[in-house]
Amino acid sequence: MAHKPDYSRRTFLRQAGLSGIALTIGCSFPSAGKSAGEIILADEAKVAATELLTWIAIEPTGKVTIFTHRSEMGQGTFQAIPQIIAEELEVSMDQVSVRFAPANPQKYGPQPQEGSFSIRGWYQQLLRTGAAAREMLIEAAAKQWHVQATECYAENGQVIHRSTEKKLSYGALVKEAAQLKPPGQVKLKERKDYKIIGKSLPRQDTAVKINGTAVFGLDKKLPGMLYAVVERNPRFRGKVKSFDDSATKSVSGVKHVLTVQRAIFGVLYEGVAVVADSLWAATQGRKLLKVEWDDNRYELLDSEGLFRRMRQDLDKPLPSENFETALKNSTAIIEAVYEMPYQSHSCMEPLNCIADVKENSIEIWGPIQEANWIQADLSERLNIPIENVTVNMTFLGGGFGRKGFPDYPLEAALISKGIKAPVQVMWTREDDMTMGPFRAGAMYRCRGGVDTQQKIAAFQVISASQGIGPGHDTDAKTQPVTENAGRLDGLLNDYYTSVPHYSFAGVPTRSPIPTMWWRAPGANVDAFAGESFIDELAHLAKQDPLEFRKSHLTWDRYHALVDKLAAISNWKSRSKNEGWGVAITDCFGGIVGQVVKVSRQPDKKIKIDKVFALIDCGWFVNPDIIHAQVEGSIVMALGTAVHHATHFKEGKAVERNFDTYPMPRIHDTPEIVVHIMENDAKPGGVGEPGLPAFAPALCNAIFDLTGKRIRKLPFKLEDV
Repeated sequence: MAHKPDYSRRTFLRQAGLSGIALTIGCSFPSAGKSAGEIILADEAKVAATELLTWIAIEPTGKVTIFTHRSEMGQGTFQAIPQIIAEELEVSMDQVSVRFAPANPQKYGPQPQEGSFSIRGWYQQLLRTGAAAREMLIEAAAKQWHVQATECYAENGQVIHRSTEKKLSYGALVKEAAQLKPPGQVKLKERKDYKIIGKSLPRQDTAVKINGTAVFGLDKKLPGMLYAVVERNPRFRGKVKSFDDSATKSVSGVKHVLTVQRAIFGVLYEGVAVVADSLWAATQGRKLLKVEWDDNRYELLDSEGLFRRMRQDLDKPLPSENFETALKNSTAIIEAVYEMPYQSHSCMEPLNCIADVKENSIEIWGPIQEANWIQADLSERLNIPIENVTVNMTFLGGGFGRKGFPDYPLEAALISKGIKAPVQVMWTREDDMTMGPFRAGAMYRCRGGVDTQQKIAAFQVISASQGIGPGHDTDAKTQPVTENAGRLDGLLNDYYTSVPHYSFAGVPTRSPIPTMWWRAPGANVDAFAGESFIDELAHLAKQDPLEFRKSHLTWDRYHALVDKLAAISNWKSRSKNEGWGVAITDCFGGIVGQVVKVSRQPDKKIKIDKVFALIDCGWFVNPDIIHAQVEGSIVMALGTAVHHATHFKEGKAVERNFDTYPMPRIHDTPEIVVHIMENDAKPGGVGEPGLPAFAPALCNAIFDLTGKRIRKLPFKLEDV
């Protein structure tokens, strides 16, 4: 149920920590079928009966504060969102300070950081908000000068009268502008007139992260705060049968020991929390805690058994008479099975959360990726009105989907409620890497054939994997996905029309392991099978892999990207002593092509020499942020391809820290060259689309060099 708090401008600014008189404006949601919403004042929210988004505050001193409603986990929204607003507001980023907005869907709308949606989903609202504020300030200046607003313009944080060159700063105008009704329609700039959008401006969060003043979840402290660590069942399922805390309570500083729960997709997972006046005391107390678990009723899987089950699931009948006929009539046929491992999120900052629960209120601080969901979940589970639940975002040391989940804030809230004090719950690296939820592993059976024109005649991918959830061990019966009901994530859309007979379907695999989304969900596993097999079909047809792909594409954006990718990588210059691989994916609104170049070194080891990446994300804000995101995606994909995976033994995760789950180091990272397509398309995603293409491009390059197909990840380069 949505609650509409009665916020006055004064109340909002006081809560946000601002001083003085400020102009605060926002943008409501557009109704269905409309491209833009009505812009209204904060004070008018109740009268207008709309969901208010509040973005901008301007003090009499001229200081401009822009609120960012999305979390910042390295992807750059802390810079990009204010940069969009500042463009139309006519202020430079040097004049702007940026603050996180708390969870408040009535003001800021949906606040999840997922699906690479921050810019592509919000750019119009953000542009209009900046433009509306600018026009209100211009109107206020025109009234003071007794002239028409059309005779004035805004620039560099001030309003200027064209004929007399009189100037008034935004700070001098804010009081009067705050009383004006925002314009119903505003004219936005053309792209050619942008001053800061499209520029690689320095990120405002860079300096504070370098000098150590940035506040991540681990850095946040409250007066009187206690610390907690939780002993959780290493086998994912089961209840606390009993625990002995006598030795734990002998540790100086330990205050409480209590059972606690966290919810994963509706299933409650139990643990025992040790609370102390220092993290050290809580950790030492946990080491002495003895817990007996009731978990014998649950299946204790090993990785070997889990993937054997997936392979068996691939054999379950998924008939498609049309496909089988087309495959039989193909001039050449090929079949392959691909395997992707389970992965931990392994963010550099482990999970943590501060909770302060009182009789009728909750306040949360921490690395929160999905503020609205967490706010709603806490409200429902603890039966506290949603307007009394405050979720404050800090910087995130990585998120990748894991920190969008409400389980760790709930656990902190329940502990705080139990001890009647604010508490910071800290997850150790081992907790973070072994408790899940994980990215699910997957197996794929791919079959296909080419026709006399050396094009794809039939293309089938059957997958076996866990769906996202607490584990499918309790399902009465697993149901196969209806043939042709699904799509292959990451696959270019044109294949669905250019391939005459295709079949994409899946079988859910039964397992108690909790699984969830992981950067570029769906495409991060599907694209390895899809783009690797398309490469196999290209070689079956004796065609150039890049030209083979292009021959199946009709959209001009796809063609432009293929041509540009060939140019920047100098694709036609490849020689026999080099391995060149290509993959192109389309997901979350971003199209990415990658060419990977490999070679055999004198010591016979394979070396990744260079990665060429080309992204078409349409309208974009800050090129430097895009480069960083694509580079980061490639390094993360490199880790999953050749460095790490999560395995299971006796129902427990094996890899517990970076000694067994190694991350790519600087010397492992190849040269990466990133290019951005220039076009007039609407903005697409950036933070996730850069990842899926790398693994298939790498494995395609290794085949080109060695003739050996890599169909199972991760693998070791030195073993090829």
